[in-house]
Amino acid sequence: MFTGIVQGIAELCRIQENKQGRTHVMRMPKILLLGIEIGASVSNNGCCLTVTDITDAYVSFDLIEETLALTTLGSLSEGDQVNVERAAKFSDEIGGHIVSGHITTTATISKIYNDDTYHNCTIWLKLSQQNYNKYIFYKGFITIDGISLTIGEIVHDTFCVHLIPETLLRTTISRKDINSQVNIEIDLHTQILVDTAERVLGNHKKQLC
Repeated sequence: MFTGIVQGIAELCRIQENKQGRTHVMRMPKILLLGIEIGASVSNNGCCLTVTDITDAYVSFDLIEETLALTTLGSLSEGDQVNVERAAKFSDEIGGHIVSGHITTTATISKIYNDDTYHNCTIWLKLSQQNYNKYIFYKGFITIDGISLTIGEIVHDTFCVHLIPETLLRTTISRKDINSQVNIEIDLHTQILVDTAERVLGNHKKQLC
């Protein structure tokens, strides 16, 4: 489990291709190395990955073909930077919202508006799979590349999030451009509520028929 509060930015130093997928070797920030062990879970751009090797500041993660195909991690190149978060502990403060690290889909950035006066930024996104739009609600939670954010306005099949200077400084989101792809995790509680309501209403309609 994660909180969606990005703890640092790691550099993808080496990509090793193999029959099962590939291995990413990341240079982790020193603050995130304390107590890290093989088998630990670490969020990479919102995707929960397992530590498979540790050599000094370099931490390795194995990515299977499904992960490479369903997330943006498969499009990364050596030298790219990634949002990282260690798994939450029971005593940790939940500053964002409960995040599983299981990517739902991806989204494309369609518009970017920068406010130079307040150094804020608003980005508009469109989900790659439109059937997930039913889980997008004004003021609802969403995770974008591992960042816990609040949904702003919704217009047709696009929605926006508002980014404060601290988020722009501490994550890679400020380096995205129009048409950039990002990982999306839909809030699990929202999904459960919507799916339950659909099932109940569906059963009710059947009974009326």
